[in-house]
Amino acid sequence: MKFIFAPDSFKGSLSAMEGCDILERVAARIFPGVETVSVPVADGGEGTVDALLRAMGGQRMRTQVTGPLFEEETAEWGLLPDGTAVLEMAQASGLPYVAADRRDPRKATSLGTGEMIADALKHGARSILIGIGGSATNDGGMGMLTALGAVFTDQDGNTINPIGGEMINVAKADFSGLLPELKETEITVICDVTNPLLGVDGATFIYGPQKGATPEIRDELENGMAHYAALVSQAVGHDIAYFPGAGAAGGLGAALGGVLGAKLRSGIDAVLDAVDFEEKLKGVCLAVTGEGRMDGQSVRFGKVPVGVAKRCAAKGIPTVAIVGGIGDGAEGLFDLCESTIMTTVSGPMSLEKAMADAAQLYEFAAERLFRAIRIGMNLSK
Repeated sequence: MKFIFAPDSFKGSLSAMEGCDILERVAARIFPGVETVSVPVADGGEGTVDALLRAMGGQRMRTQVTGPLFEEETAEWGLLPDGTAVLEMAQASGLPYVAADRRDPRKATSLGTGEMIADALKHGARSILIGIGGSATNDGGMGMLTALGAVFTDQDGNTINPIGGEMINVAKADFSGLLPELKETEITVICDVTNPLLGVDGATFIYGPQKGATPEIRDELENGMAHYAALVSQAVGHDIAYFPGAGAAGGLGAALGGVLGAKLRSGIDAVLDAVDFEEKLKGVCLAVTGEGRMDGQSVRFGKVPVGVAKRCAAKGIPTVAIVGGIGDGAEGLFDLCESTIMTTVSGPMSLEKAMADAAQLYEFAAERLFRAIRIGMNLSK
């Protein structure tokens, strides 16, 4: 027997790597001698760097960057053995760096994300995989582009401070000074957001409120973003505002895809390709995946368990998802492949307790799962 373990993290309580360790331990106890392959995965958000370093090896790198509110922060990223740099935008420009009472996207910058990319280029990376979830910014990627050598000036020729509130004052965008290494670098953006940059479905209206945008701030930012997008589109010679994903991460998607020519890909697909998941499926008879909560959105947007299940379905491999909770629509997984879902929650309990006891609950769920499989195997004899 050969099992593959490919869970996502339970956000805030259990990492994907911890999940794999528990599954390995319990599987060995119930099925002595079983062969296991662990591939902790993520879909571009928190834990992507950890997952890929665990799956592929490589170096954990640290870069001092400018945080979203111009305070010095330390961003961690991964340099894989093949030279690919794996980055999480949130490590440099993430919402957790900004206290709730200080959130105002007019004052936030993506400068640190550009500094992290620049450091990866300095270390020789010519292939970059960057997840852009969890941003604190709504600056259209102006901060990131500034750190990479772009220059934004006002009508008097003064350099613009690269924050959301200054987009309205940009009179000229000059990309002639972008780092030359970018021309020989392939950038892949892990992004499951399909929003355009502008409009009621765009970056400001949909994601601005969680970053502190009141209706008044939202309208100010949207006007600035429209002005900025038109000017940048003119400078690069094509539209940067209306392709799917342009509105991700406060417009960072527009800057990466529209200005730097990055490719935007589904999160889980990009990660599974990066870890060569197809090769790891050889000889596998069961896959175990999961996430903190599984519901209809997990199915609709192709979150980790669904991405894993689709790959396994193509090989005829049954899939089990161990999850913290099940919501409406989770049963859509059953239509994708031979599969089932098991929750870690073993009785009535608060969310706080479920998160505090996540490791023990996960181990008990794994034990129930593998014992049920063993019973099934014995029945089939």
